[in-house]
Amino acid sequence: MTYLFSLLSVRRANLWIGGFLVGLLVLIAAVDLVYTPYNPVDVDLYARYAAPSAAHWFGTDAFGRDVLSRIMAGASLSLTVSVASVVLALAAGTLIGAIFGYVGGWPDRLAGMLVDALMAFPGLLLALGVMTVLGPSKWGVVLALGLAYTPSVSRIARGAVLSLRMRDYVEASRTMGNREAWTFVRHVLPHCVQPLLIFSTSLFGSALLAESALSFLGLGVPAPEPTWGGMLADGRSAIDQAFWVVLFPGAAISLALFGINLLGDAVRDLLDPRLKEVK
Repeated sequence: MTYLFSLLSVRRANLWIGGFLVGLLVLIAAVDLVYTPYNPVDVDLYARYAAPSAAHWFGTDAFGRDVLSRIMAGASLSLTVSVASVVLALAAGTLIGAIFGYVGGWPDRLAGMLVDALMAFPGLLLALGVMTVLGPSKWGVVLALGLAYTPSVSRIARGAVLSLRMRDYVEASRTMGNREAWTFVRHVLPHCVQPLLIFSTSLFGSALLAESALSFLGLGVPAPEPTWGGMLADGRSAIDQAFWVVLFPGAAISLALFGINLLGDAVRDLLDPRLKEVK
């Protein structure tokens, strides 16, 4: 009962508000798969820069495309790219950091120097370099962001493994004659899930923002596929005559990031053992 009241307290507002906003993002992305008010890529030059109305709730853009429909489609795309890139970074980073951290010795030092070298570049700058080589595409963005965030995940996984590999239960598994691979998979890797889960919540928001930034710069998902960053880029020259073409995509990015950050803080508060005794 005490735990229930703590969840309902003001201190848990980030859990409810963040969960609501992230849930709304997922719902919009799911609805887009079956319904949008208009086709998000259909051009209607007779309806250029139509103001918000009953026909077009969020107005239209320079090509007469419905802004609400494009925001819905952009939510689906942003969610897909962000989730896929985070999953890729978690898989690759955990594999590299956990294995080399567990093995130790010169392989660990070599891998650590490589990770440090990659982390010297900001994630977005590294993604920009990859996209310059690959060219604009949805799965290119996933690969670029996944590679950009892999070093950070690797560092987290390695740190977790280094704190676990000499624990008593790990030594006991070795003493019992279990293979190192079995000891690693059974007794070390599962304990890395919690710090990686906490880190992945913040990584998800970074991936969504980076995808929007790449699309804004013209290196993300190519037109006419609707993206929130691309909508901002297309509408910036017309902000004086049609403010809605940047207002609504910008609000969508802001609310999505706000919700993800709040939910990430809530997950950290619930899972981080160092915070469980904080009242």
